Amino acid sequence: MQNTIYDKKILLVDDELELLLLLETVLKKEGFTNIYKVTNGEKAVEMTKKVSPDIIILDIMLPDIDGFEVCKKIRDFSYVPIIFLSAKSEDFDKYFAFRIGADDYVTKPFSPKEVALRVVANLKRNTYVKEKSKYNILSFDEISIDINRGTVTKNNSEIRLTPTEYKLLVYMAQNHDYILSKNLICLNVWGTDFEGYDNTIMVHMRKLRTKLENDPSNPKIIKTVKGMGYKFSTQELGN
Repeated sequence: MQNTIYDKKILLVDDELELLLLLETVLKKEGFTNIYKVTNGEKAVEMTKKVSPDIIILDIMLPDIDGFEVCKKIRDFSYVPIIFLSAKSEDFDKYFAFRIGADDYVTKPFSPKEVALRVVANLKRNTYVKEKSKYNILSFDEISIDINRGTVTKNNSEIRLTPTEYKLLVYMAQNHDYILSKNLICLNVWGTDFEGYDNTIMVHMRKLRTKLENDPSNPKIIKTVKGMGYKFSTQELGN
């Protein structure tokens, strides 16, 4: 029997037991069955190592270490997609969350149904990226993207990317030398309209440049096209 996204493992991290049970109930109604729950940050890190979840829903305000620290610890050994839940709605908090490796950010109060749909969307995108081109390798001189393995190398050295950074890079590379609007990027990478995602896109573009460009302050690959969007340029790369 072929596995589907509903067979994926979900880890819920929140110190509010009622909220954990509510999210679990809604996710089960969506069809998910492999759901794990923990109530503090250290247990979240331990459980991630133990069960290798396919996605994590992570509250920021936890009783021991906060969700930001949990995310950083997990990013030391895993690229699992992480959706933050937070009562913090300031742009700074969202910026910081994406900077350390978040894939999505939901502000409290929220609709549990919306969270479930975001889980579905993130899992579908991850599956799509992994399965779309099983034997496809995108090569641009010193940069190579192996879609089958989900790896990126520069001058034969592997570049560590978060799942969202990887999805963003693959989308841009598959459409290299085309100007991609922010709305198109949002729809194809985050599955949502552009509104409210300006900082999110800028953070991820900056991180990609830091990891891929020889001189991130003077990018040759991930270029900004003023007033229009971004493009993955092969002008100074082999293709």
